[in-house]
Amino acid sequence: MPVQFTTRGVGGSTSVTPGCDCYAHVFGAIPAGCREPRYDSDMSDAEWAVLRAAMPVPAWLEGRGGRPEAHCHRAMVDAVRYLVDNGEKWRNLPADYPCWRAVYDFFRRWRCHGYIRELCQRLRRRLRERQGRATEPSAGVIDSQSVDGSETCPAASRGYDGGKSRDGRKRHILTDTEGLLLEVAVTPANIHDSKAAPSLLAAFMDEPGRLLELVWLDSAYQGRELADAFAAHGVRAEVVKRTDGGKEFKVLARRWVVERTLGWLSRSRRLNRDHERRSDHHVQMVWWASSITLTRKTARERLHWPEFRPHRLPAPGPERGRTARPAPSSASPSPPAHRRGDASSPPRSTGPRPVRARS
Repeated sequence: MPVQFTTRGVGGSTSVTPGCDCYAHVFGAIPAGCREPRYDSDMSDAEWAVLRAAMPVPAWLEGRGGRPEAHCHRAMVDAVRYLVDNGEKWRNLPADYPCWRAVYDFFRRWRCHGYIRELCQRLRRRLRERQGRATEPSAGVIDSQSVDGSETCPAASRGYDGGKSRDGRKRHILTDTEGLLLEVAVTPANIHDSKAAPSLLAAFMDEPGRLLELVWLDSAYQGRELADAFAAHGVRAEVVKRTDGGKEFKVLARRWVVERTLGWLSRSRRLNRDHERRSDHHVQMVWWASSITLTRKTARERLHWPEFRPHRLPAPGPERGRTARPAPSSASPSPPAHRRGDASSPPRSTGPRPVRARS
């Protein structure tokens, strides 16, 4: 069970231009000012305001030991988001972020304490409450996705999925009816879906306050062992099957929600192929990818391309010295001057073309 972190209010979130209001800037020893948002994965001010309210309080601020952090929390979160969204290596982080070793230590601390998972749970509850729903869902959907593993993925934690022809790992996810991530587990790709679903459900239901009663599954999740595991938690499993018997793609009720979530996760290039040496690091990457979607949804900002950023110039227009293009006329355009026969235009030569001498 992850550690339940606490938060402390220090006022509303401010813009990043004059300074930052993260714990490291307010209570730490970092000088004023911070980096400007530069990449599409960087948080906007609205996203940071959402995330800032749920950030964990550092141990040194609560008197539990440690020293004040030397890097901005917003820059740290943006660095991990950049790595997950663009699929970069740790050592290849851009120079305007903190040192990659500091970012990796930040990522590892959040993994050890379960901060990113708890952060996603808080954002999910807030988003559901804003939508007029109960904070805890009563129904969910389970599905899996197999991805190939790179040479850094060890053989002990990978397998071959014969149905998908994938040699790597398989991630199993549980979502609510809106497609928001509830739980995730990573296994070798050769583990059958029905074998991994009980542990996935147990990891979610073992926490207090869960109200899950119904889970929709596909035809792969069958068997007596799975039914007994679901019944032990008081959850009813309902398999959604196709009735036409076809093999082409077809959107099925309830199941399309979790398929859409898998599509959201696939937008993060770090998840398109498994490069992690540890399975729990793969789980953390899934939670970080989910946090990108949750912060944007909660902040009601759906980033579209192109989007104005502080480092980009605004689109050219009349205020920048360019005049608007005149509206097209319904009359036919006049021919060029040399075709109208104007006296001012030079006459066209009708004689033979000159022949170039060969050298």
